[in-house]
Amino acid sequence: MPFYEKGDVRIHYEEVGSGFPLLMIPGGGLNSDISFLNEKGPFNAFESFKDEFRCISMDLRNANGGQSTGPLEVDRPWDSYTDDQLGLMDHLGIDKFLVMGFCIGGPFIWNMLRRAPNRVVAAVLAQPSGSRPEMRDLFYNNNMTGWGPALCAKRPEITMATVDAFLTRMYRTDPDFVFTVSRDFVRQCKTPLLVLPDDVPAHPYAVAMESVRLAPNAQVSLYPWKDPKDLIPLALRHVRTFLRANTPVR
Repeated sequence: MPFYEKGDVRIHYEEVGSGFPLLMIPGGGLNSDISFLNEKGPFNAFESFKDEFRCISMDLRNANGGQSTGPLEVDRPWDSYTDDQLGLMDHLGIDKFLVMGFCIGGPFIWNMLRRAPNRVVAAVLAQPSGSRPEMRDLFYNNNMTGWGPALCAKRPEITMATVDAFLTRMYRTDPDFVFTVSRDFVRQCKTPLLVLPDDVPAHPYAVAMESVRLAPNAQVSLYPWKDPKDLIPLALRHVRTFLRANTPVR
């Protein structure tokens, strides 16, 4: 099992297939790990794209089901995760790449576009997370119960007070829209985007569609695309066409 290490951060990653690099960010919130792509997601992402792309993914730092570890950087939670994602691509010698993210992968992609706009060639945001005005504390509450206690049980040096501070900075300090960037940033983002919307509490349809309307080079898939399941191949066809169209010619 390959690991990327930098200081006190240790990231478990996997890669399959060959072709232009495609970074895949699993869903699952702060418990995001590679098993989502193989078992828990709406489709098997590795199997769907390894025939044409070099598919790379990683367990999120400190995901309870994963093998990646590192400190909780209370003052910069989103950026600490982006450090890991960009650092892994550096470790693999990859400059430019495609990215596809599920769930929490949406805010991560926006932060990556803010941090490294010249490296991300195009992005697919599948069932992206976003903030509902009527449920501003949804992600804070979910992680205070579904992530923090198990992490503290494994890592005695991490306390629930630290988890509270980390989640407060992550989800309560700027609890609007897609968490990591502003609407003005999205309006000015020229990167080609494909959004596959969802509509459950953590994946608000309204936020996904607002990002599509604001981003100048965004397009949207059919909706719904996951249910019934015979719609999924149509969505995958759209994703593959989008990725092909935006893969640089070598």
